[in-house]
Amino acid sequence: MIDITPNGTGLPGIDQLRVIVGAFMTLGLILSVLALIVAAIMWGFGANSSNPHLASRGKLGVLVACGAAIVCGSAVTLVNFFWNVGQTI
Repeated sequence: MIDITPNGTGLPGIDQLRVIVGAFMTLGLILSVLALIVAAIMWGFGANSSNPHLASRGKLGVLVACGAAIVCGSAVTLVNFFWNVGQTI
């Protein structure tokens, strides 16, 4: 039986890599909020100007921005969940 677990000290620069990944997660969340604001404005303009194409693009943008925020916010939990599932196979 082989029992291998992730080693947090095995490579140089692991701490800096964690900082960089955390910064990218923060950037992803900020960009998701920005996209949500822009898409909501598009949706509002489309609805008020009787432009169904712009309104539907705004709705889709809001959904995509919310999905991106969910993925960015839950990335660590998802990776840990699938890591634990993979260890049971």
